[in-house]
Amino acid sequence: MTIRNFAIQYDAVNDRNTFSNGDTLAGRVIVEVSKETKIKALTVKAKGKADVSWTETHGEDSVTYWDKEKYFSHTQSVLPDSNADGSFTLVTGRNIFPFAFQLPYQGLPSSFKGAHGKIHYRLLAKLSRSMRAASKAEAKFTFVAKADYDRSTLMETQHGSKDKNVLFFASGNISMNIFLPKTGYQQGEGLVVNGEIVNSSTRKIVPKYIIYQKQSFFAGGQRAVYTTQILKDKGEPLASSTRQNLSKVLVLPLEISTSIQNCRILKVEYRLKVILDVSFTKNPVVKLPFIVLPLYDRTSSKALEAGLHQDMAKMNIY
Repeated sequence: MTIRNFAIQYDAVNDRNTFSNGDTLAGRVIVEVSKETKIKALTVKAKGKADVSWTETHGEDSVTYWDKEKYFSHTQSVLPDSNADGSFTLVTGRNIFPFAFQLPYQGLPSSFKGAHGKIHYRLLAKLSRSMRAASKAEAKFTFVAKADYDRSTLMETQHGSKDKNVLFFASGNISMNIFLPKTGYQQGEGLVVNGEIVNSSTRKIVPKYIIYQKQSFFAGGQRAVYTTQILKDKGEPLASSTRQNLSKVLVLPLEISTSIQNCRILKVEYRLKVILDVSFTKNPVVKLPFIVLPLYDRTSSKALEAGLHQDMAKMNIY
């Protein structure tokens, strides 16, 4: 076999091996040949796109919904000046050809793989020779979009309340007021849950906390929704006729995806769900939305921190 190895590699720009808006994606194509080999072309393509697909069954009929969205596709030749006949000769052994692409500044959602679709970014190398099938190599890379939200959106307080009378095998009332001091949180940051729970019933209640991810997929005028639990925790039980001032910290995992709201066919959202677990009755629930931001988005992080300190000072929390 003339071509012993054909591969494409790229260089990391941070310790998480991710790329963001405007970053330069640089690397090399490696071609190892057993003898001098004449080739017609050697190109590298950088591309990004989203795909969704799912099947629904209605009676005896099954319908598959699908759609795709392309973000960019850039191709460049990585050969030096070619010979007069339009070809290039590889020397025996290892040949290395560098390349570099600048990623677009706007319009790209973060990489994501979900239940019914994905957003993916790839590098594709293609080597063409006369009278031979083209050789191809591929490398996937992870793109994390910079947060594109107004500061007012990220700093907005989230609030929910629920009031319920307990009727079966007990009596009284239970209620809760739940607050999130802001809407935007970075990967790995603590979600601070504040509020008050009042147990005026004759039953013990247990507060439970769930953070879940909601994936939405759109195609053919239809929507498919998939939810997955990110973490679960619970608080101390509240005895009958007691109240509790709530301050619970739920730390977001570093590896969770960021929120995705800039893709036409795929959306990723997050919710906090607070449940008051009461025996023999329907549990009251409060759901609050929040946004997950990329860990290394320093601008958003500083804006959030400064804004939160200002808002807490106004509320005399310090």
